[in-house]
Amino acid sequence: MSEISLAQQKYLSAKKRHKRTVSCSRILIFVCFLALWEGAAYLELIDSFIFSSPSKVGACFVSMLLDHSLLPHIGITLFETVVSFLLVILCALAATILLWFCRKLSETLEPYLVILNSLPKSALAPLLIVWLGASYKTIIVTGMSVAIFGSILSLYTSFMAVDPEKIKLVYTLGGKKYHVMTKVILPANIPAMFSLMKVNIGLCLVGVIIGEFIAARKGLGYLIIYGSQVLK
Repeated sequence: MSEISLAQQKYLSAKKRHKRTVSCSRILIFVCFLALWEGAAYLELIDSFIFSSPSKVGACFVSMLLDHSLLPHIGITLFETVVSFLLVILCALAATILLWFCRKLSETLEPYLVILNSLPKSALAPLLIVWLGASYKTIIVTGMSVAIFGSILSLYTSFMAVDPEKIKLVYTLGGKKYHVMTKVILPANIPAMFSLMKVNIGLCLVGVIIGEFIAARKGLGYLIIYGSQVLK
């Protein structure tokens, strides 16, 4: 095994220092935020009854853990978020592939997808609950509604942005549209899919919380509404 050169060692050391600096900076910003928040509450620069403080939040968190009133709510919200996230990815990928294969269909549905993506999802949640009933399935659908239309539009745009020369090469070698999809389009869009996943997991959580605001007796959304009512 060849030894690492001095230049490589310097480069690796610089990379490690950079990672340590970034990690320490992130932690420092978070600690400073908590310290400023706690200090402002202690010095009565803010009303701790309204804005609370890290110490009060921590005490409440520990008490809810001890009386087993928090983990079930976290579990149900996590379950609904993960299910809605997986369904969004699968449905968006299937819909985008279908639109790519059928150009007329994509051109027909594009304005409707834009409109559906622009709708305020918090306004859709009550309608979904009336139509589907107040259950965890409705909350999962609410979580999906926040992310799915934007995912289809973003993924379709990425599909259409693939290098046309590569597509032409597949056709030149006798390939079919199926081969273009499996050999060119999907591999080229793996980074876009991962980027979309990072965005969608947060959007699905937002959608689930919105659904729990309106029609849930369990979950973090329910806890937020209950806490606002009792000023906790």
